[in-house]
Formats: sequence, structure tokens, C-alpha cells
Amino acid sequence: MEYNRHTQYLLDVTQRLLAVDSPTGFTNAVSKAALQEFTDLGLRAEITRKGCVLCDLGGEGRPLIVTAHLDTLGGIVAEVKANGRLKLSNLGGMKAVNCETENVRIYARNGKVYDGCLQLNDPSVHVNPKSATEERNFDTTEIVIDEDVHSKEDTLALGITNGCFVCFDPRTVITESGYLKSRYLDDKLAAGILFALAKKVSEGTLRLKRKVYLFLTTYEEVGHGGQGGLPADAEEILAVDMGCVGLGLEGSERKVSICAKDAHGPYDYDVTSELVRLAEENGLQYAVDIYLSYSSDAQAAVNAGSDMKHALIGPGVYASHGYERSHVEGAENTLALLEAYLS
Repeated sequence: MEYNRHTQYLLDVTQRLLAVDSPTGFTNAVSKAALQEFTDLGLRAEITRKGCVLCDLGGEGRPLIVTAHLDTLGGIVAEVKANGRLKLSNLGGMKAVNCETENVRIYARNGKVYDGCLQLNDPSVHVNPKSATEERNFDTTEIVIDEDVHSKEDTLALGITNGCFVCFDPRTVITESGYLKSRYLDDKLAAGILFALAKKVSEGTLRLKRKVYLFLTTYEEVGHGGQGGLPADAEEILAVDMGCVGLGLEGSERKVSICAKDAHGPYDYDVTSELVRLAEENGLQYAVDIYLSYSSDAQAAVNAGSDMKHALIGPGVYASHGYERSHVEGAENTLALLEAYLS
């Protein structure tokens, strides 16, 4: 399928970001990649001490932060087992049931990277007749390393120790029908949307009616991405994060979702109402929903004491924290709502 150049750029930059391993706490590479993207657009940006990427898009008056996050789910080695395999501790909301049999990369502290796979302990159905019914968690699964290791000593000799990061293959696919399938669309699809917005501003095709900062955070998946490094003059923060898709919700992969309340409480009524008005006025596919098992960097900023109005929107993402799916139309509707709100 052919797309306009801004949508194509959105998809291209999203794929570039998805290809960079960045579980929360291991985000140096993706922060540098994001910084380079801004540089390539002719924009000035900086990496904060915590690894977030801040870009001043320009504009004047009523400063606003638009944020998305670069960190993802993942794992960290909790134990090198006697058999040479690895027990994981999850990073963020990663669940073993959602990543069993997935290929991984193990980053040793000596700089080497090893391949592996998450498997059930004793996974062969010809050996373990209970394999189909055993509970899947990080006690009943292990990382099998694709090296000739048979003992704890063999694995330690590779440089793999407790505290090494384990990154799951995103398996990114874009179908001819416009569906995006990948791990970590939460939230690299939103980051791609923000880069498409930045491209329009850098080209002069989008004129800002107020001062806008783009803030790409790290540590969102563990709750404190938006709690530091924020521009001091900001009056408002708008998080662009995945929109939930599931039973009882109006959101879908083709819509921009507007969140009225999450697990920490309601978002600013006036800002949310203006977003709804603009979505209707511009004929966008949108939904308003409440997310009971969710939070965002906008909430993190307010919870940390920032005196700002806050709101949350994002493209609908199905099967969150698993092998996720969205659609190009959801990304386009989200970008269009951002443009309407900022211009």
C-alpha cells in the first residue's frame, strides 16, 4: 500500500525505533537514535541525565509538553542456573505467557550479545506430558542460550551474569492492509507519530500556535519516566501513548483514543473536552475511554508535583504488552488530532 510521505516517514521511523533494543533501564542506544532523528530533521535536541530526549519545537506562549516513551518491556537475568540457563526477572509488565518461545538477545556486560529463546522448563511434549497445562511464569520458564553451555560456569565464562539485560525480538510486520504488528508498539508507534509531527514543523507545513516541547522519556514502564527533566515553564503535558483496545472499550486499532481517566484518576476535563471537540470537528475516527489498569507519563508528572494540566491520547493498540497490533489509520488519526490541537 502506498502512503503520503509523512505517513511513510512515520512508519519508517517507527520501524527504526522498534529495531533498537530498549527495555526500561537499558535505553542509551534508543536515546541516541532518537537524538539522531531530530538532528536529521534539522532540529536541536538534547539527552537529559536520565536518558530522556528533549526537543524544543518552537512556537510562542502557553508552553506545552507532548510526550511519548522510548523504553519497553523486557527482562533482566535474576539467576544463572546450575544447568547454564537463565532465570528472568521481568521489566515492566512483561509476562511469561506472552513471550514463551520468543527469541531474545542477551547483552553481556563485556559487550558481547548472545542469542537465546524463552522456553518452559522441560518443554518437550514427548518428554513432559504436563507441559500444556503448566502455569507460565518466570519461575517455570528459562532462557535457553544458543551457545554450548551445560553449567553455570559455562555461562559465566561467556560474560553472562546476574543483571544482564534480555531483549525480546519485536518481530515487526506491516501488512498490505495497513496493520502494524510488533512488540513494543507501546510506545514506539507514538514516538514515530511525534517524529512525523516534528517533520511537519521542521518543513514549515505545520505552524504552531503555542510553544511546544517534545519529550521522549525512559523509565515510563516502571512509572517515573515523566517525573523529572521537564521544562520548567510548561503549563500543560499531553501524553501520546497506546490506546487500549479490548472488551468494554470503544477504542479500536483504526481510531485515536482519548483517555478520560486511568488507574490514577481523571485527566484534565477542559483539555480532554477540547480534544474531543477537535476530533469531531475534523471528522476523525476517535473514542473516549477509561483505562482501569493503566497510567502514563502525564500522570507521573502530575503525581510528582508538577502544576500542569494533563491529558492522554494515542493510537489504538490491541493485545497490549504481548504481540501487539495497530493500524496505519490509528496513527494517522492520532497525528491529525495532534496537528489540530497544536496549530
